[in-house]
Amino acid sequence: MNPTWRRLSILAGALGALVLTAAVVFSQQPQPPQGPPPGPGFHGRGGPREGFGPFGPFGRELNLTEDQQAQIKKIQESFHDSGKTLHDQMRALHESQPDPMSTEFNEAAVRTAAEARARIQVEMEVSHARMMSQVLGVLSPEQKAQLAARHQQMRHMGAPPRPPRPGEPPM
Repeated sequence: MNPTWRRLSILAGALGALVLTAAVVFSQQPQPPQGPPPGPGFHGRGGPREGFGPFGPFGRELNLTEDQQAQIKKIQESFHDSGKTLHDQMRALHESQPDPMSTEFNEAAVRTAAEARARIQVEMEVSHARMMSQVLGVLSPEQKAQLAARHQQMRHMGAPPRPPRPGEPPM
């Protein structure tokens, strides 16, 4: 065998082993938790939007009363368990999928798994819309008009710049 071809063969084998090792290492790493972490905030997620409720940073501009805030929190909590169940079902479907790197392509299995995820996604969206409908029922007509105007503005002009966080200089 030509020495150049031999070196290329060794290099290709080493490169293949390196790629395989990297794939195994990355598949062994712990996965981040799926679904929203518990806590108040936008769609149940904590973090920077904590306390803004289902309207994101715009929630501050609605000037919700304490009673409205309590009602909205109660609505969000009532949907939390069903949302968690749907997220858990979605996670279980993702975890039960065969590893695409270790099995042969099975179109029927991929199609079945995708359809199952789609059904859960539909239920998640319907649940979210149902929750938002209940939340909107808590708002005054003026707050609903303000929210509708802001929603229309965002759809036609893109999202406005986010308001500065406390202690952060304006942009």
